[in-house]
Amino acid sequence: MLDQFEETQTPPARPKRRRLRRTLAIVIALVVLLVVGSVAGYLLFLNNTVNSNVKRSSLLPTPGVSGATDAPTKKAGAKDAQNFLIIGSDARAGLAGARSDVIVLMHVAADRKTVNLVHFPRDLYVDIPGRGKDKINAAFAYGGAPLLVQTIQGLVGVPVDHVAIIDFEGFKRMTDAVGGVNVYVEESSSSRGYTFTKGYQRMGGEEALAFVRERKELSEGDISRGRRQQAFIKALMLKSLSKDVLGNPVKLAQFVEAGTSNLTVDKDFSTGDMRSEAVAMRNLRGEDIAFITAPFTGYGTSPAGASIDILDVQGMQDLGDALQNDAMSSYKDVTRTP
Repeated sequence: MLDQFEETQTPPARPKRRRLRRTLAIVIALVVLLVVGSVAGYLLFLNNTVNSNVKRSSLLPTPGVSGATDAPTKKAGAKDAQNFLIIGSDARAGLAGARSDVIVLMHVAADRKTVNLVHFPRDLYVDIPGRGKDKINAAFAYGGAPLLVQTIQGLVGVPVDHVAIIDFEGFKRMTDAVGGVNVYVEESSSSRGYTFTKGYQRMGGEEALAFVRERKELSEGDISRGRRQQAFIKALMLKSLSKDVLGNPVKLAQFVEAGTSNLTVDKDFSTGDMRSEAVAMRNLRGEDIAFITAPFTGYGTSPAGASIDILDVQGMQDLGDALQNDAMSSYKDVTRTP
């Protein structure tokens, strides 16, 4: 691979627009799967909200169309596991020509007792079907969600069952809708008019936004910011599942409204499917959710001169094996937040 690009030790500068993308994609995905339909007393209301807010589009590849091939077959032991591809983009759902800022594969175990969220860095240099090697987010630009799905399936060898595309207008509204969240601050900092002190800290939407954006004051830059994002994700998800929210029709309605009003899913992902997944995972707790970054070995430059993340071929194979066998507990590179 070294004859194709030059590997460097110092990561290239990342555009500011990458801030929040992974965080918000995961949050809204969890809203869809864990909140919708989880309270029987408000079932009809929630169904109406979701049906009126969530948009549906052709996001999965159709075999035989534009070179698309059949999805990988699930192994017997993983036939009941579900894989959801979460795409974050500022463009309208499904439009080719826009780059995806967030690519997250959510693997829900067959027993619905664990969830693993695999983030694919948008600069990961991979094979894109019919296009050769390029950054993984270029797949969305070339062929929309269907081509990105094919690319992911080729990397990890598991079928993508459903797809969700989101934008991020509802971020602060979701946080404020639940009355703020209690986030663990791993490293103290002060920025954007807020002071964050090590330990648990209650945050509203504006404060949480500042918290997950900060990187310059943190010891490990983007890596430290990533841990902040994970801490926030867990805090928001756990708050959304608390009795304070699920037992309060006003908070629940506002939260579901904020999450679903910025969401597009594939045509096969019905509100009933969302509800079934939510009910099946109603007992999930913080320790049941793990975060993974798709493996790469370092940073480099493509033949065209673009900054890239260099794929860890063996690491990706190990990740694929764990996903294919619904055996994520055996995968070594798993991150859990306090």
